[in-house]
Formats: sequence, structure tokens, C-alpha cells
Amino acid sequence: MNWRNAVVCSLRSRRFWVWQIAGAVIYGIPAAIRFATGSVYLPVLSWFATPWIDHYVPGNLVEKVLVQAFFPGGAGAVAGEVLVVNRDGKALVGRRKYVARFGGALLWTGVWSLFQLWGNLQNIIGPYAGNLFEYPMVFPLNFLIASFSIFTPDVLGFLKKGFVKLHRRLKGKE
Repeated sequence: MNWRNAVVCSLRSRRFWVWQIAGAVIYGIPAAIRFATGSVYLPVLSWFATPWIDHYVPGNLVEKVLVQAFFPGGAGAVAGEVLVVNRDGKALVGRRKYVARFGGALLWTGVWSLFQLWGNLQNIIGPYAGNLFEYPMVFPLNFLIASFSIFTPDVLGFLKKGFVKLHRRLKGKE
């Protein structure tokens, strides 16, 4: 299949849209909490605040890793995998799967970083008197997180399998 048809098939894929929408919702939850409370600090994740390292590593590192494992990194990884599967017409295994995920994660993170840069340059002030968009110096960290987010679908699959097994075990004991 050619790239154009692969893109069309990818846009029709349920897995693609589940990851895009769920990832965007997960990404938006901390922002919604900040808007609702008017504070930069999140109720639970602020307990795990890290010190700022110059302008490159923000104080909300734990939140950043948790959120960006799903969007744009994880969503981009799944998009890359779905695209290559649709192009090749067969399931990906091993190194090819992770290379496809890596390419998708980096592409999605690059597009999202361009949007964040555009928004930062607009200097839109949020409810807590700071720029609503990310500071460009954290973009390298975003790409680092995206490179590890290629494993997010596997980790979630492993957790799902464990919960299903636990549910079956508990259901059998009733």
C-alpha cells in the first residue's frame, strides 16, 4: 500500500483515535485543574515537586513524564505504528515496531513543540499570571520523554493483562 492510502487507513483506525483522544484528555487534565484552581500547583503531584534545573528541567518533572508518556509521545508512537502497519499490511514485531513508534513519537512531539513555540511567542497569560504555553528550553526534555514513551503501549498492555488476570482470579473465588 502506498503512503497516501496508509494515512487514510490510519485515520480510520479505532486504535489511532483512542490514543489521540485519550492522550489529549490526559494532557489537558493538569491544565484544567490549574484553570479551576488558579494555581500552578496540582493537589497530589505537587508533593513530588523536583527542583528546577536551570530552564531545562521544570519543577513539575513527575507530572511532565506522566502526561507526556501519553501525549504527544505515546499517541505519536501508536500513530507511527498504525501507519507503518497499514503501509506494510502486516503486523510489526521486534525492532521494526519500535522504530515505527520512535519515528511517530518524535514527529508528534515535533509538531506539538512547534504549536507550543507558536503559543509561547503569542505570550498568552493564564490564570496564574504565567505564559499558558511551555517555555522553549524544555523542548529537549520533551523529545527525551518521547523517545521513552514508545514503551507506553506495552506497559499499558502488561498492566491490562495483569488486571484481567486478577479480576478472573477474584471472580473465580466468589
